[in-house]
Parts: sequence; structure tokens; C-alpha cells
Amino acid sequence: MKQLFLNVKDGSVKLIDQPMPVVKDNMALVESLYTVVSAGTERGLASFGGKNLVQKAIERPDQVKKVLEKLSTDGLVTTMESAFNKLAEPMPMGYSGVGRVIACGTGVTEVQAGDLVAMVGTAYHCEINRVSRTMLTKVPETLTDYRQAAFCALGGIALEGIHQAEVIPGETVAVIGLGLVGQIVCRILDAYGCDVIGYDVADKQMEGTRLLSFINSADDHAVDMTKSLTHGRGADKVIITAAADSNAPMDLAAAIARDRGIICMIGVTRMNIDRRPYYERELSFRIARSYGAGRYDPVYEEKGVDYPIGYVRFTEGRNIEEFVRLLAQKRLQVADLITHEIPFDQASEAYEMITKNPNHERYIGVLLKYSENDEKWQDTIPNIPAKSRVSGGKIRLGLIGAGNFVRSTMLPVMKETKKYEFRGLATTGGVGGAQVNDGTPFAYTTNNYKKLLSDPEIDLIAVSTQHNSHARFIVEALEAGKNVYCEKPLCLTLEELERIKEAYEHSKGELFCGLNRRYAPLIQQIKKEMQTDQIPAVYDFIANAGYIPNSHWVHDEAAGGGRILGEACHFVDLIQYLDGSRLKELNITAADNPAYPMKDNVLITMKFASGAIGNILYSSMGSKKYPKEQLRVLSNGAVYVMDNFIRLQKYGSTKSAKEKLEQDKGIKAEYEYIAQVLKGKKKNAAIQDAFLGQELLIKAMQKVRG
Repeated sequence: MKQLFLNVKDGSVKLIDQPMPVVKDNMALVESLYTVVSAGTERGLASFGGKNLVQKAIERPDQVKKVLEKLSTDGLVTTMESAFNKLAEPMPMGYSGVGRVIACGTGVTEVQAGDLVAMVGTAYHCEINRVSRTMLTKVPETLTDYRQAAFCALGGIALEGIHQAEVIPGETVAVIGLGLVGQIVCRILDAYGCDVIGYDVADKQMEGTRLLSFINSADDHAVDMTKSLTHGRGADKVIITAAADSNAPMDLAAAIARDRGIICMIGVTRMNIDRRPYYERELSFRIARSYGAGRYDPVYEEKGVDYPIGYVRFTEGRNIEEFVRLLAQKRLQVADLITHEIPFDQASEAYEMITKNPNHERYIGVLLKYSENDEKWQDTIPNIPAKSRVSGGKIRLGLIGAGNFVRSTMLPVMKETKKYEFRGLATTGGVGGAQVNDGTPFAYTTNNYKKLLSDPEIDLIAVSTQHNSHARFIVEALEAGKNVYCEKPLCLTLEELERIKEAYEHSKGELFCGLNRRYAPLIQQIKKEMQTDQIPAVYDFIANAGYIPNSHWVHDEAAGGGRILGEACHFVDLIQYLDGSRLKELNITAADNPAYPMKDNVLITMKFASGAIGNILYSSMGSKKYPKEQLRVLSNGAVYVMDNFIRLQKYGSTKSAKEKLEQDKGIKAEYEYIAQVLKGKKKNAAIQDAFLGQELLIKAMQKVRG
């Protein structure tokens, strides 16, 4: 199947081939019929992509701040590489459409295969989309012109603004900005029995948008004209749908609102509030959050868990349901807003029109229309011709998963080593596969990981998926006789660990875990100079991990196992490597802080057979300006302090310091080590440490959780 992506570097768009997605629980697969090109949101993204770096920085000072923070802790080269890698990653486009259900996962009962549905969120410009049950709604057969349902996201945005403004039937509502969303807001308000006054800097009245009156917002008499239309009172509610760089819409809204009126922002403008009118008339200001309740909540949007109607009447899903209801009952119509229908395979023309408009066309509603394409049903896509073994014996890689770490770090570093050949990629769908292949093309991409396990041309299976699936993929790959590299952690339970150890014992394949810190040059230097494997030391490690919202999947014990099992294993392994003797004890004490309830503020204490002791302070409470990872090693009259893998300070008879431009956490050295083991040049000495460290971490976290 084909999907449309934006190149953030230059603002261009392109269609990328992908295997069709796999259906998941609480989700449905939908074959797209029409998707909406947003003249506001998508034009802004495309225009941003077309700007140079200086212009991008001026427009997004928040991102510049993040870059500067990273620069202070991670070094110049690492920061710049990270920023450019992010810009190079293609962005999926689209968020609103109509299509036909082709498959339903467990838990989807509202629709079935063959139903026509309106969809939002992951309703990309893509031939087949996987959409959560909470973000689609069935389109009744009575809506014969079902193209209108493709505008459901914009209808949801309009309805959320109306709900947040607490509009009551019969009120007079001012709508500032008569673009596509503004026109839809006006029409819904009219359907609900309100008088609507429209405002814009240009006359954008349309016959299908019934207004009490249109007022040019730049007119010096706009406020007086509003009062003359409202018996001198002003508008009961004001909804701002404009997109502007100025504060003019905010100033106008405050001037035309009646005493104790409500102003709601849907659009994108400056929001400098003048205190005087708000104080004198006790005005209220609201912001509508996109399509409605549930937006940006992964439990709602990704897991498909709906909010009880007794507590939330209009969620994302119920807003689009209401929009479709109004269309189906002919209380609302938006067909005349459709000015262009462009074939999906000519989507670049749509973006050229909304960004540059070389032909000076008048456009409002732009639809991409999807035609029949038998190739979209393929589960495996050949990307580049399959190659035979490269002279010199490159490791042929099969990759399961296409997350952010894979795209930003794993594959670029593997490519840099020149020791790997990228054979097969398996994903369940989504945008990751296309983003991976855009930067590092694999010979083929599939939605069935078992094809990698049975491919004789694959030497190494790499696993980089959600933590709860690691053990299953490791065991299956080992049982298939494959060498396996798995991103940390190996697993989440003792039962999983035992299955992995058993499979490894009986497999001819090697097993590696992505615990790369031990390979970092500064760590290697500390071990060599301090002789920590010969002279017992004291280790103190601070992991200034940073805050992650409680809703993130890594906090879900079933999916991510929590941050300690998922990330602290890095630091346990690092100290295991430095000491070199058997880890005898590992205990965890968790902070009891109601503001940080996710057990990601802990003290880990370790004791080794050598007599050495270690301490790991893992915290989400710290400042981003402090180094993210800091190690202190004390032994034999010396102290070494390592900051974030770019600085090393030595304290002994003299004091010295070393600083690097580029952060090096040992990832490249780890991949080179894996290649050497697979070629028989080294023995796999790290996996037993990974087994023991994970076992003791799991047992210690079980005590913490009770």
C-alpha cells in the first residue's frame, strides 16, 4: 500500500510503499475512500518544512531551547546529529477521512467489516489505516454523499469549540475566521438554532453558510455593528477559528463579547489578553483541545478505552458521531465546501496548491480520492533487489520493530560500522516502517515477522519492540536457529527469563542484549586505568532520567515493565562490567513521593563477590540541565568522574580532565563486538551478566511492588 509523507527538511511530499498493517485489539483496518487535506494544519507543516534552518528556529523557539539544553549535556556533535536526524525523518500526513472497514480486532463491536466509517487521528493519507475503535464512527446509508463524512475531524474540532464555549440554542455567536473550520462552525451553530455573525479580513461568505450578518474584522466600526445586531449587548459567545500572527482576533473577541461572555479559541493566533475588558465584563477565555475529550490520551486513542458517557458526554469519538448524525439527518451539509477532488497518486498537486498556489486557484475543502489498487493488500514489499553475501562477510540483518531508537540510533550506527547488510524488516504497520526504509532501505518489508525467522539469508534477528514482546521474539528466533540481538530489557518476568535461558542453551544461535554502556570508550578507559577488575572499588551512578508522563507505555507494567526494569538494567550492567566479579546482591528502595507515583525514583544497591559495592540513584525528579548520566568510581586513592559519556575527570596525585565533542555511549563498539562474535573472532562474554542482572532486578522490583 502507499502512504503520503512530508519531508520536513524541504517541505516536499512523497508516496512510500508499505505492507498493509496488521489488525490489533480494539482497532479496525479501514480502506480509505477519501481523506481531507487541511488547508490550515497541513499547509502550515509543509510551509515550515520549506523554510531554512534559521527560519525554522525563529518559528519554533521551544525546539531551539531543547537543542540548547541537550547541547549543554551531550556535546555539540551528538546534539547536531540528533537534530538533523529528526529533520530527515519523514512525517505522516493526514488526520481525517472516510473509508470502509475491512477487518476488526478483538474488542471492536461498534462496526464490522463492510461498514462505511468516518475516522480521525490515524486517518492518514494512506490506502489502509489502522484506527482505534474510539476514533471512528459508522456512517449511515442515508448519507448518500459520504464524501462529506471525510471532514469529520474538522467537524469534531468545531463541535469541541462549541461545547467549550457552552453555546445554548438561541444565542448569538460570533465566529472570527471564515476558513474551512470557521464555515463548519457557522453551519453547526445554525443547525443548533443560533444566530451567527461571521468575521474575516476578506468577504468569504458562502451561500450554504447562513449568517445573521458578515462583518469585516478590519472595519473600524466592527464593534458598533456587532452591538447594533445584538440589541447593544454584544455576542453571547465568541469562537475564534482564525489563523493569524497577530493579536487582532483576540482584541476583537474581547471587544464584541457581552457581559460575562465566553471566548473560545479553536484557531492559532497570538493570545495576549488585555485585562481591562476581561475584568470590566468578567469575560471567560477557553481553549478547545482538538476533537474533544480523549485527545492525546494514549489509553483512549491507542488502547481504545472509552470514557463513560455519564461523565463525558462528548468525547473525540462522540463528537465525530454527532457530526455524522447532523450530516445524515440533513441538518448540516458541507458538500459545497468541496472545491477539489484530487487522485491520491497526484497528492503532490494538492500540496503545491495549498502552499504555493501557482495557478491562483480558489480552494476550501480539498479531498484526496483513492482508487482501486490490488497491490495495497500485499503483506511483503520488496524495497531493493536482494543481494548475495557481500565480499568480506557482512552480517545480514532481519529487524523486528521500527521505533524511534531504531530510526534515530540503531540503524544509522549499524550502517556506520559497514559490517551489516539490511535484509528484512518486520512491522505490524504504522508509519515506522516507511520512516526506517526512507533512511536505511531493507531488501524487503513485511507485516509477518515469521518470514524473517524462516529466511535463510538472515544471519541476525534484531528485536526492538515494546518490552513485553521481547521474550517471545527472542525465544522464537533462537528456536529457529537464528542469532539474536535484543534491545534492553531481555524480559519482564522470571518465567520469561527462564524460557530465554533454556532456548539459548539449546540453540545454535548467539544472544546479545543492547546493554551498550560497557562498550563506551570512557568506561573502557576507567576499567583499564583503575584496574577495577583487580582492585575492589566503590561505584556511584546517578541516572538523571527525566520525567515521563504517567500515561506513557513504559510505565504500564504489562507493556513496559516500568522504567527500572526497562532502563536501569543499563547501569547495573555497566557496574557489573567494571567490577568483573559475580553480582551477589541487589536491593531497591523506592522513594515515597505522591507527586511521582510511578516507582521511577529509586536507590539500587549492589554487592559483588570481589567485595566491591555499587550504588545507582535513578530519578525522574531532576533538572535537564544536569548531566543525564554520571558515574563516580573511587578506588586505591583515586576518583574518576564521568559525565554523560563526554567528560572524564581524574582525581589522584594530580587532577586532569578530558572532554569530547561527541557523546559515545558505546553503541557503535557494541555492534562491532556483535559482528566479531558472529565471525568467531571473540567469545560472547556479556550475556551471562545480562541474565544475572535482569534476574536480580526483577526480584528486587517484585519486593518493591509488594
